[in-house]
Amino acid sequence: MAASVLAALYLRNGLLTSHVTALTLVYFFGAALSWPVLVPLARRFTRRKPTSARFAGFFLVLSIGTATMTAFLFAMDYRWFYSRWHAPFGSLIWTFQFLFTGASAVYQFAVLGITLFLPFGLLCLIVVSAYLARRAR
Repeated sequence: MAASVLAALYLRNGLLTSHVTALTLVYFFGAALSWPVLVPLARRFTRRKPTSARFAGFFLVLSIGTATMTAFLFAMDYRWFYSRWHAPFGSLIWTFQFLFTGASAVYQFAVLGITLFLPFGLLCLIVVSAYLARRAR
C-alpha cells in the first residue's frame, strides 16, 4: 500500500508534497498492522467455500480492514497534532474533542485518502485476494 500511495502521489502531482513520508508511513503501517489480523479472519469465514466465495471474502475483508486500520492511524496522527490545543485528558470537553477530532479525521480520510489506494492498491488487492482464495482450500 505504501507503493500504491507513492505511485498515486507521483501520478497526481509528481510527489510535490511536504507530507509524502508521513503519508507513506501511515499507509504502510495501516496495511502491515491489519494483515496479520485480517488474513486469518478471512480464512475462518471462507473455510470450505468455493473459490469464488473465498475470493469475495478475502477481497471484502482485506479492503474494508485495511482502509479501517489506515483511517484509524490517520485519525490518531490527526489527534496527536491537535492535542496541544485540547482540554486536559479525561475531562468531558477532552472526550468531545477526541471524538470529534477522530470523526473529522476519518471523514477527511474517506473523502481524500481512499483515492490514494487507487489504482495500484486495487490491482494489488485483486491479485492478493485471488492468490489467497486459490491457496486456501
